[in-house]
Amino acid sequence: MKRTTTVIIGAGQCGLAMSFELSRLGVDHVVLERGQIANSWRKERWDSLRLLSPNWMNGLPGLSYRGSDPEGYMHVSELVQNMAASAGQIAAPIQSETRVISVGSSPGHYIVQTDQGMISCKSVVMANGACAIPKVPDFAALLPQRIQQFTPLNYKRPAQLPNGKVLIVGASASGLQLAREIQLSGRQVVLAVGNHLRFPRRYRGADISMWLEAIGATTIPHTQVDDIARVRRTPSLTLVADETIDLNTLQQVGVEITGRLATMREGRALFSGSLANLCASADLKMNRLLESIDQWVDENGLNGLVGPRERYASTEIPAEPRLSIDFVREGFDAIIWSTGYRPDFSWLKLPVFDSKGALMHDGGVVTDGLYAMGLPYLRQRKSTFIDGASDDAKALAIHLSAGLGHALAA
Repeated sequence: MKRTTTVIIGAGQCGLAMSFELSRLGVDHVVLERGQIANSWRKERWDSLRLLSPNWMNGLPGLSYRGSDPEGYMHVSELVQNMAASAGQIAAPIQSETRVISVGSSPGHYIVQTDQGMISCKSVVMANGACAIPKVPDFAALLPQRIQQFTPLNYKRPAQLPNGKVLIVGASASGLQLAREIQLSGRQVVLAVGNHLRFPRRYRGADISMWLEAIGATTIPHTQVDDIARVRRTPSLTLVADETIDLNTLQQVGVEITGRLATMREGRALFSGSLANLCASADLKMNRLLESIDQWVDENGLNGLVGPRERYASTEIPAEPRLSIDFVREGFDAIIWSTGYRPDFSWLKLPVFDSKGALMHDGGVVTDGLYAMGLPYLRQRKSTFIDGASDDAKALAIHLSAGLGHALAA
């Protein structure tokens, strides 16, 4: 049996950030990765994906962005290369091609069983991310067998799809991007819209991400949020590289929008009549955000240095949004479930889950010696951003080291 002080599970941005911080504190550790560095970014993303955050936000441990296009949006392949370079720069002790089978505890230590052997350690950091398993409703099993089903984890490119119409369920960032890509490939897309957010890519001359940082929207501590459980369920930012994407721009290229997919019945998809209310709510939240930005600009005397105030047209609603789809009769061949993700802790054999099966934690601290990273609003809204991992890792590494009795680095 191997022994180490800390096992980090996952070699993405969170695992690398934690490795960097533990090395600074002198904590012996190993990073276990089921595949290669940045495995999910390598294998579970579609071909055309570029990051939603501008390059200046995508620095990694030991490798801040130093390119010539800080306001650009890197392709996912560049991020993978950067993560590998970061791992080398910080000399992260990565054990690749190692799948975790179980994590349990014995008095005074944890036992991590892998397909490469067993490891005994004092602490475990679960940095395997929040997007391991697609959330697909149970009624997906009621689809006609001829309908091919995809998620953003196994969809790669339009040519992978059959030639018929495509239903995309979910107006998250992924849903919007895939709807546009597939519609422009020549296939008719219907987008089922549930609860969602709406953002302009740029506002008053700057990327919306810069404004979110400036007004402090991304760094409010989890301890200062009124209803953290609700906030952690907030949909992802509906952004795309380079330009604004929303339900209006999608309709302009021919995407048909309708309400939330409620269920399947006898080969038909049934939709709710909530589209107008959901879109009005998204428009209202966007305008409240823009008002917050305007107020911050006023308070800091920057009106003469940034662009003018702007408001955007309300979301256009079809006169009669469809309430059903007969897949066979109407020529639909595929459905893409862009309905969110959940983490995979199936190997965690400890009593740390609530009645709904969700991991219980306080800002990433699960219990003595057990930590999580990369979950929605772990310690702040930017916890799931590339550059948000470093702040979380620093705080959790200090907590972990203190628990081990290590002297903190100066």
